[in-house]
Amino acid sequence: MGSPGGAHEPLRRYVSAWIGFSAGGHFSQALTVAVVVYAFSAHAVRALIGWPGSLGVLVSLVALAACSLFGQRHHIEWHGILPVSLIALFGWWGVSVLWSDYTWATIGGVAYAAAFGALGLYLALGRDLVQVVRASGDALRILLVTSLALEVLSGLLIDQPIRFLGIAGDLALGGPIQGIAGTRNYLGFLAALGLVTFVVEYLTRSVAKGLGLASCTLAALCVLFSRSPVTAAAVLALVVAGLALRSLRKAPPARRPVIQGVLAGLVSLGGVVAWLSRERIFPAVDATGDVDVRIALWGRLRQLIEVNSLQGWGFVGQWPTEVFPFSTLLTPTGRPSATGLGALFDTWFQVGLVGVLLLVAAGGLAFVRAWATASSHPIVAYVWPAVVLVLIGVVSIAESYALFEGTLMFVVATATIAARKRSWRSRLEARPGADRR
Repeated sequence: MGSPGGAHEPLRRYVSAWIGFSAGGHFSQALTVAVVVYAFSAHAVRALIGWPGSLGVLVSLVALAACSLFGQRHHIEWHGILPVSLIALFGWWGVSVLWSDYTWATIGGVAYAAAFGALGLYLALGRDLVQVVRASGDALRILLVTSLALEVLSGLLIDQPIRFLGIAGDLALGGPIQGIAGTRNYLGFLAALGLVTFVVEYLTRSVAKGLGLASCTLAALCVLFSRSPVTAAAVLALVVAGLALRSLRKAPPARRPVIQGVLAGLVSLGGVVAWLSRERIFPAVDATGDVDVRIALWGRLRQLIEVNSLQGWGFVGQWPTEVFPFSTLLTPTGRPSATGLGALFDTWFQVGLVGVLLLVAAGGLAFVRAWATASSHPIVAYVWPAVVLVLIGVVSIAESYALFEGTLMFVVATATIAARKRSWRSRLEARPGADRR
């Protein structure tokens, strides 16, 4: 008679072979592209196959990412790699279920955010930075080409909107276009993110020159036709950040602190001048309507925030518009708003002042680490996390993308990548070993 474990031997071999395959380079890179494509096109996926289908895709990607990380477990340094600030932020989101009036919506929102956070960890731990940039570039090319193709179909060929995707079909009028992103601001954000990624790809010679130039042209066209005031401000910030990093990377190490201080002063001065000139700037970039919508929504949010200012109403991420009090927060068209149109106000509303402080701490610490690394690291790819965080930070003033899906995933990924180089815990752990004789 065979041993009892003999019947399970084929299963063990199959599982072992699958885990080994999932840890391989080709599979991991393909999975990374799929993760980024899905994370930034979840709106279109839901429009096509609904929430159940979209959640099925998400669960499958998380499971595959877990298998891939498990297969690479011996090559990953786990201890001290996760930023404490991010752990605290996600922990506070989870704790908010205790006082939420919409318990099941909070449980679902936390689980949904945790799934994208897990995918962000996979990007940071399962691939090196150049591979993440390359996979993100491939994914964003797919998204932008698809968006522009659908806009050409809708606006030029059939001259009809594609309503279930949110495409108005205004390409022939010069925009605004929405693509598979659903709104002009989100498409503009994706195009700006693509522009950053394509430039870094080009500088690291990860793609051919022709493909790099064509990709940058594609992203620029999407930025132009989106006609998004938020994206216009973000692109300006990206240009300033790029020039600043270029001067810092070329400067001698001894002069970098002085240059950092001068740059911080100039940015602060520019922000003050922009604020004082807002009455001229907003009409110039066609932002008056967007600003009025946000001011009206934030005024209503302030009334609700005063009820639970410290701990908030309970985390949900994207708003469940059928649940009170989200059902009472309407757009000018009379439909419930899907977000708070600003990460800080949205966070304050959902998880209170404590949540705002944790979000600012997590984002600020990630940015400082990423910026310091980008200023001094010889590999150009390390510019990417810092500039991506600049983009997310500027857009978060007027949109809540940082609280859910692809943008949240990139926040987790870039924060973890930055912590690898600048974690205070790794320095503390290195001291005892260095002092031993």
